[in-house]
Amino acid sequence: MPFLTVEHISKNFPGVRALDDVSVDFEQGSVHALMGENGAGKSTLGKIIAGVYTADEGTIKIEGREVRPTDPRHAQGLGIALVHQELAFCPNLTVAENLQLGRMPTKAGFVDTLKLREKARLLMNEIEAVIDVDTPLAQLTTGQEQMVQIAAAVGVNARIIIFDEPTSSLSVHESEHLFNLINRLKARGVTIIYVSHRMDEIFKLCDTISVLRDGRHVATEPIAQTNRDRVIRQMVGREILTRRPKHLDLEPGEEILRVENLSSIGKFENVSFSVRRGEIVGMAGLVGAGRTETAKAIFGLDKHATGKVFIKGETLKLGNVNESMRRRMGFLPEDRKKEGLVLSMNISDNVSLPHIDYFTNLGFVDRTRELTEVEKMTKRLRVKAPSIQSITAGLSGGNQQKVALAKWMARSCDLLIVDEPTRGVDVGAKAEIYQLLDEVAGQGVAILMISSELPELLNLARRIVVLREGFLTGELSHEEFSQENLLNLMA
Repeated sequence: MPFLTVEHISKNFPGVRALDDVSVDFEQGSVHALMGENGAGKSTLGKIIAGVYTADEGTIKIEGREVRPTDPRHAQGLGIALVHQELAFCPNLTVAENLQLGRMPTKAGFVDTLKLREKARLLMNEIEAVIDVDTPLAQLTTGQEQMVQIAAAVGVNARIIIFDEPTSSLSVHESEHLFNLINRLKARGVTIIYVSHRMDEIFKLCDTISVLRDGRHVATEPIAQTNRDRVIRQMVGREILTRRPKHLDLEPGEEILRVENLSSIGKFENVSFSVRRGEIVGMAGLVGAGRTETAKAIFGLDKHATGKVFIKGETLKLGNVNESMRRRMGFLPEDRKKEGLVLSMNISDNVSLPHIDYFTNLGFVDRTRELTEVEKMTKRLRVKAPSIQSITAGLSGGNQQKVALAKWMARSCDLLIVDEPTRGVDVGAKAEIYQLLDEVAGQGVAILMISSELPELLNLARRIVVLREGFLTGELSHEEFSQENLLNLMA
């Protein structure tokens, strides 16, 4: 008998049938992958099992007994925990307080802070994460936040743990720690449901794989009886062809960006490089190397940055985002929910935000012109949504990423900075984003691309600059590209 069974699960959201009659069995002590394109229903199914959503139809059974998790706390009581793809904690509280939310240890009616810290340290030690439990969560990197979520899930002694894109913000080292932890949990008999777009992880870690497409169950197979190409065909219903980026065969134009001795105390120091028109320059480095901080300083988000930035040979005033945008610069941030989108607004308003002046005539927004441009851009990026009036918070993570990218694609930029452009995006959407960035570079836009996925950089970039602990350690030309050369400079 399967340990966990979902039978005929269906779920509707306004204008969307997210899941349609899905049935899957999960064995005890196994790692079961859920795969599919963005919007296929993977995360929705995980959230139904974890009590975040309630299914419209269908049943959930644990060891043959029907259960109905009505909220996450009820699900925890049933032995089910969820590690969210995005931050699901309180950033103003410490790591220790977040780890004990809802079950704070008390003494004489007050929070027992000593016991609170002690329990938190035990949880962090359990997952081998070196993080000070007294640190406010807001001060952690995205990768560290993810490790805290993992510690919280492990800490409730769950029998079923759902990991939703757990490595999307982790370094290579942190990911290896997570894989070792999952194998330990598996050995204890914990059932792991693993939602990820990363094929290498799936085939390294999982025993079984289930594929969803457009809210329907397509296949469930032992990992040993399938392969990457077969899974991709099941996910997208078509072949995904990879090709050499066309911009690499074109000669780069004038220098668009030049950075000289850019520094910010405690973040990075004396960073210098350039990007030319029609060129994609990759920026590599381990988590904490200073890549995102450097990108933010170039865009004007660091008031304390020093050094010089030149756009088309003219000095750019540092610490002024409006000036950067006026000089035709765009920036896709790493964290789409905190910095890339206004989730309560609809798709159309999000896409038009950075260039609302373009749609304004005599002080009024020309809605017809705005909607025409937004429709064109969302179709180009294949954003899956009932309409461009849909609220952005209701989209899948990958479709939110496409909307965040569409904001800057709709603006005519000379320089586009993209930080982890395919984070949390499925294999089909990745290919589309790669093609789009290639097209944009071919049209003469200079692109600075930060990515933790080395194959992504090696495939797309003409040159790669590498940061380590805030210092520029080297630059590789396309002829020098290899994972070994990159890793040597990174580590």
